Amino acid sequence: MVLARILAGHPSVREIVAVSGSQIGKLLTEADPGLDLSIRDRTAVTGGRLVSIEEAASLRPDVVFSALPHLESSRACAAFLPGSVVIDLSADLRIRDRALFRAAYGEEIASPGMAAGAVYGLVEWFRDAIRSADVIASPGCYPTVSLLPLLPLASTRVISGTAVVNAGSGISGAGRKAVTNNLFSERAESYTAYSPGKSHRHWPEIAEKLRDARPDMDVLFTPHLVPMRRGIAATTVVALAGGAGVAEVDGALARAYGSAPCMRLTGDRIPQTSDVWGSNRCDIGRRVEGGYLMLFSAIDNLVKGASGQAVQCMNVRFGLDETAGLELHGLL
Repeated sequence: MVLARILAGHPSVREIVAVSGSQIGKLLTEADPGLDLSIRDRTAVTGGRLVSIEEAASLRPDVVFSALPHLESSRACAAFLPGSVVIDLSADLRIRDRALFRAAYGEEIASPGMAAGAVYGLVEWFRDAIRSADVIASPGCYPTVSLLPLLPLASTRVISGTAVVNAGSGISGAGRKAVTNNLFSERAESYTAYSPGKSHRHWPEIAEKLRDARPDMDVLFTPHLVPMRRGIAATTVVALAGGAGVAEVDGALARAYGSAPCMRLTGDRIPQTSDVWGSNRCDIGRRVEGGYLMLFSAIDNLVKGASGQAVQCMNVRFGLDETAGLELHGLL
């Protein structure tokens, strides 16, 4: 429901059509009591109620956000094409190499051709392509927190070899499905790694985009489940290339993000999740240890790692202020 809450306060959003497969006919304010009743003005076209995909498609919306599970989301998106700009928050369209996608997710989506025309929605790197895209694949939270610090350095050959990424996520990163291992009683006072190295299904997404920036690089990615509700922090260790040091690292990061409104470079200070909680910001810090670079990055997985980033894509696509409707200050 984070997406609905962001759109509810967006200055350029006039109408919202909320879609559900299991709660059709229910008032949106009942499905999410956290929404203020003023949302009814923006959902008047459907009487403030959740509707089916078919009814939503008949209304021909300007933009569609799909946040369904992987392998289902792209099927729903197809109902709105052509005619609407589609922003998919699932992994269905993010990976260009479909063999990698099938290996990670077990099967192919119903319309694999849709992925070929999708633009990857990491705004800080694909802003120009997003401006004219009809299908946008909004990145995952783990790829976002991993790629944003690495891409400026890989593309300018400041780093080389294999990047080792260790990232810790709050429980909300696993979604809302009822899984015993995600219950508070199971996660409280416990911290663990899972799907290490190249076994997590977000690894292909991270590896593909990193290799686009520097083909001879590799990545080992290990996520950790942290007993908190939301937020992701990543520590990345990678070798410096060609005698590069702090000046080269800072220069590459500044050139990439110095004017990017949703990025903050913290230098030696290590960012933490409470800095960015509730915001669409990614904070990046760095330290050099001998021939190695340590990168520290933090995002809110529900905002810059999901709904906020999708809205940022919409803003760019429709020529709006890139930060419209988005919070840049941490809320803690």
